[in-house]
Formats: sequence, structure tokens, C-alpha cells
Amino acid sequence: MPRINRFEICAPDEVQVFHLMNRCVRSSFLCGEDPVTGRDYSHRKEWIRARLEELAGIFALDVMGYAVMSNHLHVVVRTRPDLVRDWTDEQVAKQWWNLFPKRRNPIGSPAVPTAQELNALCIDKSGLRERRRRLTDISWFMRCLAEPIARRANREDDVVGRFWDGRFRAVPLLDETAVAACMVYVDLNPVRAGLARSAADCTFTSARDRIGDYQVALRLTDPHAFVLRCEYGQLSGWMSPIPLHAAIRRKSATRRASNHGCLPMTLDQYIGLLEWTANQSTQRSGGICSPKISVLMQRLQVDADTWLRMVRRFSRYFRDAAGRVESRRAFREVRRVRRAAASAS
Repeated sequence: MPRINRFEICAPDEVQVFHLMNRCVRSSFLCGEDPVTGRDYSHRKEWIRARLEELAGIFALDVMGYAVMSNHLHVVVRTRPDLVRDWTDEQVAKQWWNLFPKRRNPIGSPAVPTAQELNALCIDKSGLRERRRRLTDISWFMRCLAEPIARRANREDDVVGRFWDGRFRAVPLLDETAVAACMVYVDLNPVRAGLARSAADCTFTSARDRIGDYQVALRLTDPHAFVLRCEYGQLSGWMSPIPLHAAIRRKSATRRASNHGCLPMTLDQYIGLLEWTANQSTQRSGGICSPKISVLMQRLQVDADTWLRMVRRFSRYFRDAAGRVESRRAFREVRRVRRAAASAS
């Protein structure tokens, strides 16, 4: 099947949600224990997680979920062209400097730019427009994620060549049902691989980070501190938050692009949905659910059995775009119009 052109699925001026996936070259276990050589590269998972956290504070993208596996990577992101449009020229220049610094500190982090260095970036108006566009582009996001990891791994192994297997895969998530199913699918990747039995055991996933902050928050006695720990926690504060209540507490978003939430449910409900889906997946049973889960299924406009099939086989069901039937039908029409416009030009 031919690959889809990016312009058919990406609209630079629209807020969109994507499931991004990239594999190591030849699906080799370059981020885990290699069964052929016996070498353990699991420490590289922390490299990827740290790089994701760094990029979440630079790009105009909301990182909604991630999972780093031994031979592949999943990321769920929401593009935010509405945010980058409101950034000042100086803010765009500063973000670009942090992405590609001309000077670095002794520990390797970007040095603080001088006023002259920022001004040199701001003067180039055409270049600044292009940088503004790139700061909310999924291709540039994945490039800035994958390339430093590949270079670092090659230096460690004293080799040259590819680390990632060609072009990353991008699937648009067209509605709330698709977003929720994809996030659960990504968070429960270790469960399907037989590496964990519950969401809390899924290391190097957004679920583990959110649950870790939630468990720490449960030991706090101050209700305000409890909410802040869950929504701005040390582990998950760089990702798009899942609020404990209807609204997210207002606080400066220094580690992420915005404080905009990512799911039509609270953190308690999402953790419950993760654990229920993990139990059903490991037992391979039908979708018998509690009243709380039934409420979520109604909100997502899907029955329990369909939900489990979506999560178990998300990558098979949704190759081009994910969403309800009417959402996919409308998206196919949009793609047809974009393809026709590109052919005419």
C-alpha cells in the first residue's frame, strides 16, 4: 500500500491530534534487551523520555501520551498552531534557540542567549515565519526527537548508519473516541507485549507517569496541593493534563505548550478505564463493565466490546485515520479535496 502524503492529512492552520509511531531499524531491540547479542540497551528508553519532555517545553505541541518500547516508539500529540500564532517574534526566536543553540553549557544544555543573538534571529522575518511554522509541525517534532537519539546511540556503539526505520507513521485521531482509544492503546503497550499486567507496571509510558504523580498526591493532606501534584507533577507535568475535576487549576505552563486537557474524563476515571481495559485484555474476556465504566462508554459513544476490539487492534483497524464512521467519512472527503487542489496546482 503506497504511503500517504503528509499534506493530505496535515492542516498547518488547524488543531489536530496524531498518533505517531516509529520503529528501530529492522525492528531490532535497540532500546531494550537484544535477544541476539544479549546486550541490554534499556537505558536508552530514558534518553527518549527525557528528550520528549524537553521538546514538550519547546514546540507548540501538546504531548498527550507516549510509550517507549524495546524496538519502537509511540507518541500522541496535538498540534497547536493557535498558540504559536500568538507568540511574539522574541519568543519564537528563544524557542528556536533552545532547539538549535549556537552555544551550550558545559553539561550540554542550551546556554542563555544574549540579546544580540535573539535579535539576529528576529531580524530575519522570512526565516522567522518558517521557524514559527516548524515549531508546530509533527515532522520537525519527530526529526528533533529521533535524530539526537540516533546520534547518541551510534556514538555509544561506535557505529554509523540508521537507527530508526525510515519515515515515521502518522495517523490522525478525528474525534474523542479515537483519542481515548489511542491513548489507552499506547499506555497499555507493555500489557499486550506481556511485559506488565497492569497500567501501573507499564514502565516508560504516560500512564506510569500519571499514576506515579497520583499515588504521591494521595499522601498529601492539602486538597490544593493534591490537585496541583496530579496536574503539574514532577513525572507527568510536561504532558497535556487530565484534570481531577471539571477544570484544570490555572498555573503557568513552563514545561509544556499549554494547560489544555486531553480527554473528556477525569484522571480517576482514566486510571479506572486503563485498569479495566488491562484486566479485560489479559483475561481475553468479554466487555463486562461496572456502572462507572458504562458511563464512560456512553460518553465515548461506543459499547464495551467494540471498545476492547479498538484498543486491542488499534493499528489494524485504523491505518489511515482513526475515529467513528462518520468522522472517517468526512475526513476522506477532506483528503480528496486536498489531493485535487494539489493536482490542480
